[in-house]
Amino acid sequence: MNFTKVQGAGNDFILVEGGEAQRDWSQVAIAMCDRHFGVGADGLLLVLPSNNADFQMRVFNSDGSEAEACGNGLRCLVKYVLHKGLADSKAQQISVEMISGVRSAKLHTVEGKVATIQIGMGEPKFGAEDIPVAVEQGGSLVDIKPIMDYPVIVDGRELLLNIVSIGNPHAVYFWQHPVSDFPLSQLGPKVEGHKIFPNKVNFEVARVVSREQIEARVWEKGVGETLACGSGACAIAVLAQLHDYIRSKVAIKLPGGILGVEWDGAGEVFLSGPAEIVFSGEWPDENVKTG
Repeated sequence: MNFTKVQGAGNDFILVEGGEAQRDWSQVAIAMCDRHFGVGADGLLLVLPSNNADFQMRVFNSDGSEAEACGNGLRCLVKYVLHKGLADSKAQQISVEMISGVRSAKLHTVEGKVATIQIGMGEPKFGAEDIPVAVEQGGSLVDIKPIMDYPVIVDGRELLLNIVSIGNPHAVYFWQHPVSDFPLSQLGPKVEGHKIFPNKVNFEVARVVSREQIEARVWEKGVGETLACGSGACAIAVLAQLHDYIRSKVAIKLPGGILGVEWDGAGEVFLSGPAEIVFSGEWPDENVKTG
């Protein structure tokens, strides 16, 4: 089975063209993403045909669970289909179907070459049922109040969580100290599996550096700490703006690189950042369980 290794700001993936192949993709992801006995990656990206968009993308985390959305993976997929000639390099937009819905990638070219890829990540959702999160929430169905600074005790430490869905659930903790000092490996898995999150949650710790920049680290559900997370960067930007910490455009500095996020405070969130093809290879079929 042919594959391509891709990465966006250090958030790395194994990309496979699924076609008509019938496989247990959860088991494939577990095997291939293993960093000692496999290729090594945060997740597996499956490129499929779509009746609703130019392409369909399924995302499997390194533990075999399927993710609802993935901003870095989406940019990497667009980079791949352009590189392989599966999409027109002169196109200004490419649409991709995910579990969370159809998302569009805007292609910005310089001298005929794609310079940047900006992903529309959809509108943030704040309803407890949409996230989902098991907490009481004020506001009517029309005017739902965001869940901000919700206190959760983890290992005796109070974390004030800010919660949103960017197609997948996120809980952001704003900290006043360098994020490198935060015990993410200790607290990350406990926030991820906290009882108020029935489908688990992605957890971000963030420090506002200025009104134009935030530094952050991410604990992704089903993966662990990653060098970057596109939907996580969007969640941080949205919630920071609701706190009036930042302006409508912000650079999110993650261990793997910088992601740019734009949000007008009401509509869709836009994400931009690097996407690179690393190498290609072949995975032996005997190492793949069929479905």
